[in-house]
Amino acid sequence: MTVFTWTISQLERDLSPAELAGAVITAHWRVSASQEVDGVEYTAGAYGSQGFTPDPTAPDYIAYEDLTEEDVLGWIWADGVDKDEMEANLQSQIDLQITPVTASGIPWDVTETPVTIPEPPVIVMESPALIVEQ
Repeated sequence: MTVFTWTISQLERDLSPAELAGAVITAHWRVSASQEVDGVEYTAGAYGSQGFTPDPTAPDYIAYEDLTEEDVLGWIWADGVDKDEMEANLQSQIDLQITPVTASGIPWDVTETPVTIPEPPVIVMESPALIVEQ
C-alpha cells in the first residue's frame, strides 16, 4: 500500500493594506509517496504553489494566526490542485520503479583506457647577478 503525505512547506501573506494584513496569497505545498515491496522502499514526490485572492469579509475567512495545515490543504485541493490525479501520477511513478518498462546501458564490455597526464614543465629562471660598484 502506498502512503501519501501532503504538507504545506511555506505560506506567503499580504502585510498591507491593513485589512489584508496576514491574508494568505500563496501556499507552497509538497506531496510524497512511498511504498515498500519485498523490503525495498520506492518513493516519488511533487511540489508546487497555489495562489489565492483573499477576502477578509467572507464568512469563511480564517485569520493567519488561526490557520491549520489542514485548512490550507483544503484550499489548494479546492482551488486547482487535483489531489486524486496527483496521487495517481505518483503511484504511476512508483509502479514504474517496481516494474520498469525501459532500461539503459550498452551490451558490450567497456574497459577504461588509462589517461596519462603529462607532468607540467619546470621552468628555471636565473636572476642576473647584482653588482655593486664602490
